[in-house]
Amino acid sequence: MNTLTLQWYDGSQLKTQTIHEQQPSKHFGTIRIGRDPFRCDIILSHPTVSGLHVEIFFNPQQQSFFIRNLREQNPPLINGQRLTKGEIPLSEGSVIYLGQQELKVIAVSLSVASSIPPTILTPPQPVTPLPRPQVQGNLQHQHLPTPLKSQEIYGLQCPRCQKISSYNNLLLGCQYCGHSLQDAKSVLVPPNN
Repeated sequence: MNTLTLQWYDGSQLKTQTIHEQQPSKHFGTIRIGRDPFRCDIILSHPTVSGLHVEIFFNPQQQSFFIRNLREQNPPLINGQRLTKGEIPLSEGSVIYLGQQELKVIAVSLSVASSIPPTILTPPQPVTPLPRPQVQGNLQHQHLPTPLKSQEIYGLQCPRCQKISSYNNLLLGCQYCGHSLQDAKSVLVPPNN
């Protein structure tokens, strides 16, 4: 059976999820990742993650797991490269940023065709967990490192008026129309020139 294992921190809790090639999901054939529990199979709570951000699937012709971007306005970074459109393969050690949420592919296990001699197989390597983030003081005022250029920032796009608000307003509502931002899209705000 073909599997891919992801690892990430949700707050201070280390989480691990193994994705199987044909496991049941909310969207047949893919595992969707984002903040929205109704549309996603893996739920992330970080506010810079879009409601429906990416999906991971197995391509049997290429015998590889791929990640596909589902949010052009908030593109993921895969191994330091922005994935604006389309999909790219994942391998053990791949680092994925959805907004400022980091996920790491810690294992990929692929079925081997019976015509390949078992002598070419290598034993699984030990898994090294992600380093635990250092938490100091009040988390509200702690600045998280970002893999993006310093002038790029994230915002929340109001579902009613479509204007962009700061993440500071997530619990307060849209600063323009007062609508709840709980179901707002996370978007990358272009730098001012």
